[in-house]
Amino acid sequence: MGISSPVALVTGAAKRIGAAIATRLHQSGFTVMIHYHHSEEAAIHLAEQFNDERANSACTVRADLRDHSTVQNIIHATVSRFGQLNVLVNNASIFSRDDADWLDMFACNVQAPYGLSRAAFSHLSQTTGSIINITDIHANMPLRDYAVYCQSKAALAMQTRALALEFAPKVRVNAIAPGAIAWPEGDNHLSTEIQAHILAKTLLQRHGDPHYIAQAVMYLVSNDFVTGQTLQVDGGRYLNGI
Repeated sequence: MGISSPVALVTGAAKRIGAAIATRLHQSGFTVMIHYHHSEEAAIHLAEQFNDERANSACTVRADLRDHSTVQNIIHATVSRFGQLNVLVNNASIFSRDDADWLDMFACNVQAPYGLSRAAFSHLSQTTGSIINITDIHANMPLRDYAVYCQSKAALAMQTRALALEFAPKVRVNAIAPGAIAWPEGDNHLSTEIQAHILAKTLLQRHGDPHYIAQAVMYLVSNDFVTGQTLQVDGGRYLNGI
């Protein structure tokens, strides 16, 4: 059924940067579809929190973005549930130093955003909507031992510009390139020494917070004369190079 508030789909929205983006969109009056893969408990909790604040303003959808056949299902689930789509945020990502994960990284970091954007276009064009891809400063500045990841984010950055050209004037497509915002977890945890080196290279000399990315999303959502751009949110680290 149709609803009056704008609708956003955020992939990888259960935790970290994705949750911050979903929260900021919801606070700004959006109804939010929360995509997740493994983090079911966190996704359900976030949706419950949103619905407690505003009834029927959030829902969850589970999908493995490495499986290209799920892409149409995610868009269909969103539009079937909420009646429209105004914003797509391609946030979900795989970050790995293992070259054996090449196919998984390109499937999740490149192919899934492309498929979602294609599937969403007809719906977004009806609302003069926008797509926001979360890339990385390492799309342009290589990170040692993460060659495949860097390549995947570089591909997503080019995808942003290519689809902005193709989808105009009906749908805007932009990207955000985070710097030191949320340190990697698990097997990809960065040592204290590496973290210190990264912060030393950051002009503002501090670690960022996911809410800075959420703020950038809101800027790109609200400014309807911006398309094909990548907004660096990195505390100035890009100016200091590797």
